[in-house]
Amino acid sequence: MKSTSAVVAAALLLGGCATTTPLMPTPTLYQGAQATPIFTDVRPNQQKPYVELFYVTDRTPKSPPDLAEPYIADRARSVAFGIVRVNIGQNESWEELVAKSKSGERASLDLSLGPAKELGRFPGIVYDLVPASGGVTRAPEVVDTHEKAVATFMSELARRIADSPRKEVVIFVHGYHDTFAEAAFSMGQLCHFLGREFVCAMFSWPAGGNKGILFGYNEDRESGEYAVEHLKKTIRMIADTPGIQKIHVLAHSRGTDVTTSALSLLNIEAYTTRRTFAERFKIANIVLMAPDMDFDVAAAKIFAVVSDPDLPYGNAPEPHLVIPTPPMRITLYVSPTDKALTASQFLFGSMIRLGRLQASELGP
Repeated sequence: MKSTSAVVAAALLLGGCATTTPLMPTPTLYQGAQATPIFTDVRPNQQKPYVELFYVTDRTPKSPPDLAEPYIADRARSVAFGIVRVNIGQNESWEELVAKSKSGERASLDLSLGPAKELGRFPGIVYDLVPASGGVTRAPEVVDTHEKAVATFMSELARRIADSPRKEVVIFVHGYHDTFAEAAFSMGQLCHFLGREFVCAMFSWPAGGNKGILFGYNEDRESGEYAVEHLKKTIRMIADTPGIQKIHVLAHSRGTDVTTSALSLLNIEAYTTRRTFAERFKIANIVLMAPDMDFDVAAAKIFAVVSDPDLPYGNAPEPHLVIPTPPMRITLYVSPTDKALTASQFLFGSMIRLGRLQASELGP
């Protein structure tokens, strides 16, 4: 992933959960005499006034269907996936869109949500069990439905990888109180200003309830915990999709807790099968923006394998195992003056939120 990618992400998201829909200001690295080139490798079928995202969600579909907000904040008992468009501007030509996107003084380009097309849905949890000799087994029809959903998921993703300049997936996990549409707008802008070189995806969990600041935050927090297993399975399926070389995970606010929890479980899974995390799941970058997590909780999750020498490595623990340095990077974007994280720190009695960390508080 280009070194500028995380900078673009941070510029968009660190100010908090956006509620407006104009396209973000042109990042400064794309302006001026020393501007970083952008939109130089966009294939003809991607030269459109919109970006198309691959999405995974455990939100409930809105009923009746709503183009502007296809999924609501309620939890679904099953995980769906599909594609959704984020429109940029008012039918500008590709040349006009590129020129405006690179201009530091451009007129506003408004965002709007295009059709969301659900391509598949997994069985509802908990998967049904049936009696079997000596115990129980997963119901055959549930396994069949699951396997068909996995095949459709991978087929769609593989098709997009084959048509992408870079055989890499960038997946975004949004934060507290974001709606499905707001998450799509965030990822749509990221995808656009990453030069449309990657397969762009988002995981949208059931955030954005209407129970006020305190109770709404607590509701979102538990919905995030609910979503961890679904994100874990999503990343595993992406990694197992033929043709994918790298995965980059971007997470914001409360989405960082969902993300680190899922990645911690995958790290343990990789370790117990005697493989490195980066090798097994093709993770190249993990970018945590304004992470709304207690520092100790974050450390316990991120370094779970390191801190558990009794964890089986294959059939038995290997406490003195030399773990290869992974070819991946974890990047934190922090601000000691972040007011939202200050409130969260007070609410949960944290010593320090990860997103307010200062370099002086870390050892070598």
